[in-house]
Amino acid sequence: MFPRLPRSFYTRDDVVQLARELLGKYVFTRFGGELTGGRIVETEAYHGRDDIATQKHLAKGHARTQLLYREGGLLYIYAVYRIHHLFNIVTNREGLADTVLIRALQPTDGVATMLQRRQMTEVKRNLTAGPGVMTQSLGLSKAHFGTDLVTSPDVWLEDRHASVPDAQIVAGPRVGIPYAEEHIDLPWRFSVRDSPWVSPAKGGTR
Repeated sequence: MFPRLPRSFYTRDDVVQLARELLGKYVFTRFGGELTGGRIVETEAYHGRDDIATQKHLAKGHARTQLLYREGGLLYIYAVYRIHHLFNIVTNREGLADTVLIRALQPTDGVATMLQRRQMTEVKRNLTAGPGVMTQSLGLSKAHFGTDLVTSPDVWLEDRHASVPDAQIVAGPRVGIPYAEEHIDLPWRFSVRDSPWVSPAKGGTR
């Protein structure tokens, strides 16, 4: 039995470092007795105060964005193009609006259920390599908005003591944020080098 990530993991100040450290952690869901999940291989950091990409997202004024100002450890899910749901984690202290987008994972548990949710018959990269397909494979939707990852029996993250060494981490610009102006090229997207489960990085938006 491995420990789930505690509140103290999510409430640290440096969201960029946190996004790096989420690589190699495991995310799981359990719905209707079906356990699904896998190892995180791609993330993106969003800084609540100084990041234009985050500021413009907050400026949309949707009521749901108020969740971003809560204490870290909550699940922030929203839809893009009214089709894809993206898995974000609120981080840092209350009032700061830092988040990490989970973009891709290597499936390890409940693969048959994941395939069924994705209406696929064989395991391919697009099962979980990308934020929209990954969220679908885990059975998550807007219904899980606000879930507490520290206490929920349905959605959680685990530390399986398999940190990714710095030499195996690739940093690059985030995806789908053309409105981020001078922050568009910040190297805040992190992935595991040579992982076949990293997304094609052509889609997604914030």
